Amino acid sequence: MSDLQKNVQAAIDELVESGAERGVQVAVYSGGELVVDAVAGVADPETGREVTSGTVFYNFSIGKGAASTVLHVLVERGLFGYDTPIAELWPEFAAHGKGQVTVRQALNHTAGVPGIPVESTFADICDWDKMCAAIADQELWWEPGTHTGYHAYSFGYIVGEIVRRATGKPISQVLREEVAGPLGVADEIYFGMPVAEHGRLAVLEDEPVAAAWSGEMPTDLPMFKAGPMSLFPSAALGNRTDVLAADIPAGGKTSARAIARMYAALLGEVDGVRLVSPERLREISAVSFVGVDQVFGNPATWGLGFGIGRPGADAEATASVFGMPGAGGSAAYADTATGIAVAVTKNRLTGDFAVPAKISELIG
Repeated sequence: MSDLQKNVQAAIDELVESGAERGVQVAVYSGGELVVDAVAGVADPETGREVTSGTVFYNFSIGKGAASTVLHVLVERGLFGYDTPIAELWPEFAAHGKGQVTVRQALNHTAGVPGIPVESTFADICDWDKMCAAIADQELWWEPGTHTGYHAYSFGYIVGEIVRRATGKPISQVLREEVAGPLGVADEIYFGMPVAEHGRLAVLEDEPVAAAWSGEMPTDLPMFKAGPMSLFPSAALGNRTDVLAADIPAGGKTSARAIARMYAALLGEVDGVRLVSPERLREISAVSFVGVDQVFGNPATWGLGFGIGRPGADAEATASVFGMPGAGGSAAYADTATGIAVAVTKNRLTGDFAVPAKISELIG
């Protein structure tokens, strides 16, 4: 056992033993090889089922990284380009002046359609056609390409519909055929997860402070106009059978080792599989847009479908890192400077990224 494996294992054991976390996975790839595969705690407190390396977690926006990867694979194949107007593939999207919004602008969250209807329900977000029709009918919040704002739900449907229109297949199928299957992790990474497999999922729980955060904020913030509060990430949402089974590619269900393996295959070859060319990697991991997020108000630095910067660190200082965190405190990313890919998944939903930041410090 390597020193890094020992140190990571000790760190997550301490988090679980202290009560700070319930169940945690950490996976690290270096040079295409799995060098850390650490687990701690329980996946289901009611039954005592322990976390294993193959336990699948609903990690919310970590799934955006997988959705972006699917799209990049298709660009690599020549099905469309980053500057292709979305409406060329999806004509209905052109409504209300959106005809020139490009694939690139969808990826770097500058498309100007960050919201979904505020009356949307759990049933609605599980209805692919209904959500895509609603997003196509949205009016622009800003001129595309001029500002950025987190497209929390709409990102997944926009990217997923681009994929569907280009291939004739749902994005979950393309993920399986073009990414997860070739990497040997088709049973550990999903958008919609078959109900028969739900017994393998970790059960989510809210940290009390995280569960109450929204009640302390002004109700007129843009974030509350981007979708209903009832659909903000929570254990109640992430444990629902219908949500778990539905294609909602703004989020995803994955193990740490599966999503880390995907990032490793973006960086280079993993057991004979490389997802994109070195030239494509440079393009998708480079800074594409920098600005103040128009939904949440934070500074934002985007690559093409990935946030730039390591969890807990300044984006400019760690510009070689690209990836996606997930609401609740999980994260997955890759570092082009070191050749390392990292994923941290957990089932206690916290309001910060302290655990990925701690793991990142251990890795160095």
